Amino acid sequence: MRRERPDALKAKKSLETAKLKLTEASELAEAGFPRVALVTAYSSMFHSARALLFRDGFVEKSHYCLVEFVRENYAKKGLVEPGLVTVFDALRQERQDVMYGFGEAKVKAENAEFAIENARKFAKAVEKLLGG
Repeated sequence: MRRERPDALKAKKSLETAKLKLTEASELAEAGFPRVALVTAYSSMFHSARALLFRDGFVEKSHYCLVEFVRENYAKKGLVEPGLVTVFDALRQERQDVMYGFGEAKVKAENAEFAIENARKFAKAVEKLLGG
């Protein structure tokens, strides 16, 4: 993590990006592309989490650090449902397998839908925290 000046505009833009990714993930799932839908749902969660970072005045150095930041600063304080952070971390790992593996990672349609639903819940939670 790197400290920066808190930036409400970046936070807002990051949440907007998260919502766009959520729409794209749903469309990809409906079109029969569960692997790409799951990666895009993870991307939505990533951008929702970044919105919190920007609001708090931080920039992430890694995807793992971002997950841990949300866990420590929001889930453990009861501001975000801990289960959402657990899903965020699991999707981070699954995304890694899908994107950088050798094609062995299989993603079922139900898994993509689960990812999308949790990304939706996370975006709503972050929006509420940002005052939206």
